[in-house]
Amino acid sequence: MLPTKGYAAMAAKEQLQPFSFERRDVGPNDVLIAISHCGICHSDIHQARDEWGISLFPMVPGHEIVGTVAQIGTAVTALKVGDRAGVGCFVDSCRTCTACREGLEQYCDGGTVWTYSGQDKEGQITQGGYSTYIVVDEHYVLRIPPALSLAGAAPLLCAGITTYSPLRQWGVGRYHKLAVVGLGGLGHMAVKIAKAMGTEVTVLSTSESKREDAKRLGAASFALTSDTQAFTKFQGYFHYILDTVSAPHDYNAYLNLLKTDGTMILVGAPETPTSVQAFSLILKRRRLAGSLIGGIKETQKMLDFCAQHQIESDVEVIPIQQVNEAYERVLRGDVRFRFVIDIASMK
Repeated sequence: MLPTKGYAAMAAKEQLQPFSFERRDVGPNDVLIAISHCGICHSDIHQARDEWGISLFPMVPGHEIVGTVAQIGTAVTALKVGDRAGVGCFVDSCRTCTACREGLEQYCDGGTVWTYSGQDKEGQITQGGYSTYIVVDEHYVLRIPPALSLAGAAPLLCAGITTYSPLRQWGVGRYHKLAVVGLGGLGHMAVKIAKAMGTEVTVLSTSESKREDAKRLGAASFALTSDTQAFTKFQGYFHYILDTVSAPHDYNAYLNLLKTDGTMILVGAPETPTSVQAFSLILKRRRLAGSLIGGIKETQKMLDFCAQHQIESDVEVIPIQQVNEAYERVLRGDVRFRFVIDIASMK
């Protein structure tokens, strides 16, 4: 077993604290990654505070993991020691169901094994990337292109693929008008990626302070949603809406901004249910859909796309000792746009 240092929540709503645990030994098909950086996702906070009611403790969060391959198993062929590598939101799946065979491991019928707060096939609680090392089967490890910095690439493994996947799935591209709701960790990646796809992007935000950021990131326009005139101005305007917000809000108001046959895609996950009025959908044959990250093959395509278009996350790099403060700042919206932990600070 491999002694590993990390930071963990020992119970719901407790602050994260230093935590020592063991990773499994490197098996024939495994890759050992010395973690250099790990992003802080809003879902880390939901999970650490058990806001979705599915958390397992003790919990080492973190599923935006990048670093360097330190050891490989005897049967590993895709990676070698010294390669830059990453791990996203899951580390295993059944590999035999229809979803897995189609490269949609995130929808595995047999049960996706999440990077943390999940259970592996031996029944052990999985632990994430707020730690010094991780051991993962090579089939669930991603190559980080040399054109990307490790710190800037880390959030791509969740925020990047969470926004890239639905844009590809629904064919968003040139000649489309896309609204991005919220300009946080997810939203700012959505703007960058959609812009690179040739899409006209409008940012819809509750915060006037995000206006200049939206323009800098590539948005064609910005609307303040606290101004009711914005919902009049853009009524029936968009082909697609990508909703990245995890706080409760009125879906109906945004659905009315769609054209006939328009689609609103949810990637944010509010902790309380939201009411949807039937007429918001049926009068214009609109669709309300959801999307959850992407499979391994698609995530690698996203990384290569971002490298090609020089897209990274805008990050604030922090030492692990500031993680609890960072959680509070995320909740206040006080970050432009993603915190990334420098794991070297743990050593």
